[in-house]
Amino acid sequence: MNHVKLVLAGLTLSVLMTACSSSRKSAGRVDGPPPKLTPAPEKKTETKKEAAKNAPFNVPAFAKEVKKSNYNVAIFAPLYLDSVFANSNDIPGRTMPRYVLPGLEFYEGAQLALDSLQQLGYNLKVTVYDSKGKQSVQTLINNRSLDATDLIIGAVSNPELKELSDFAKNKQINLVSATFPNDAGITDNPFLFISNSTLKTHCEALHQYVQDAFASKNIVLFRRNTTFESRMAADFKASYDKMESSKKSRIREVIWNDATTPEEISKYLLADRPNVIIVTALDETGAKSLLRKLSVSSATYPLQIFGMPTWDVFKLKDPEFKGLQVYYSSPYYNDKTDVYSRYVNDYFRRTYRARPSDMAYKGFELTWYFTRLLQANGVYFNSNVANAPKVMTHFNFQPVYIKDNEVPAYFENKNIFIIQKGDSADVKMNQ
Repeated sequence: MNHVKLVLAGLTLSVLMTACSSSRKSAGRVDGPPPKLTPAPEKKTETKKEAAKNAPFNVPAFAKEVKKSNYNVAIFAPLYLDSVFANSNDIPGRTMPRYVLPGLEFYEGAQLALDSLQQLGYNLKVTVYDSKGKQSVQTLINNRSLDATDLIIGAVSNPELKELSDFAKNKQINLVSATFPNDAGITDNPFLFISNSTLKTHCEALHQYVQDAFASKNIVLFRRNTTFESRMAADFKASYDKMESSKKSRIREVIWNDATTPEEISKYLLADRPNVIIVTALDETGAKSLLRKLSVSSATYPLQIFGMPTWDVFKLKDPEFKGLQVYYSSPYYNDKTDVYSRYVNDYFRRTYRARPSDMAYKGFELTWYFTRLLQANGVYFNSNVANAPKVMTHFNFQPVYIKDNEVPAYFENKNIFIIQKGDSADVKMNQ
């Protein structure tokens, strides 16, 4: 309860209302022939195109230096406050519902980063919005509450991400998607940063790693007969086709289901080289079902099993999983030994008498990372993001182009860590 009171005491949801009006004098009557109309010279259009070509990433706004004495930052997190306190100011059952915790912990980390930066002299006006509150994101946009914002950081999913993205593109405001591992169908917003990498990027990174890590290998991709997993398999194939290497090994694709037997699986394995197994199952039940089938063959065939980013929370404590070499991909890796992680950990233990969660670390890191970019480089820091110093983990934001577009669809964190699951702690494999 003390933890929750401290958090809610510091949580102020304010709405910045802006309004604008325009007026003009009516034109008086003028006698005589109408003025001669001449078309605007073509040179201006060419100048705009040339300006776009000369701007970073062909986005004219990115060539501007817009620095301010103070900046407006908006933080969005799914806090569900209207639901939790719908009937009373007291917390039902004297404990916060579990669905509230991720958003609340993200806010806690972000708030610590903002408080710390303000102590360092940053002049910030910060507004925190409950993305799951009664006042929807679209309502905030319609009543122009966000118009004066210089940076938006959101731990949001759909439909809020798409709504914020459309607004950010229209107003040319940088938007950071902090936690959603998806582009939400967005294909034309160079002001969007996706920090939690998409599955397509994970597939590309896993494929690159397994091709480079093993001199000789038998790569087998196991997928179920679903549209989603078929699309993931296609991403692996596309990565293989793009790879320029004479030493790359082809990917053998196997469709499996609950009725598939270990004996049927063993037909695709070789005894004289590492069998690199790629599993496209995101769900724990499906992943563990296939791991059990593979475990039968592990004594005969050398197996290196690579799974999806959702596998980071899987617990492989069952006896049949003992000895399996299992890996997964992740856009984040925090061994919690750096100065920022220790600072966050110490603060949470003193203030809340609890350890910070991964969401708290993410809230702190992304807020610190992008607010520092804003302060150092101004509103349009996009051309400097590649040189931003590390906080807790390494980010590698790169422009993503759809087809032949000259302007990025968005910027995405392309830095993917390959991590081996361990009995007591997971181990990072790549740098």
